[in-house]
Amino acid sequence: MPLYEYECAECESNVELLVRSQDEQVECPKCGNKKLTRLMSAPAAPNMKGNGSSLPVAARGESCGAPRCCGGICN
Repeated sequence: MPLYEYECAECESNVELLVRSQDEQVECPKCGNKKLTRLMSAPAAPNMKGNGSSLPVAARGESCGAPRCCGGICN
């Protein structure tokens, strides 16, 4: 059961929804709108180094400049 992020054009909110099947109709929990846009999410990569460090990301507040940049994980 994957967790997806959606954007509601009606109330302009982003929500994460648990989707049990591809046939399941999703709706915004805030306004009830059924026309949601599924957003692209970047998956978390496992730490392969074993020394506690994580993937490099942009410093807080920096972005790649793309619309809806999530703070540098695309670098």
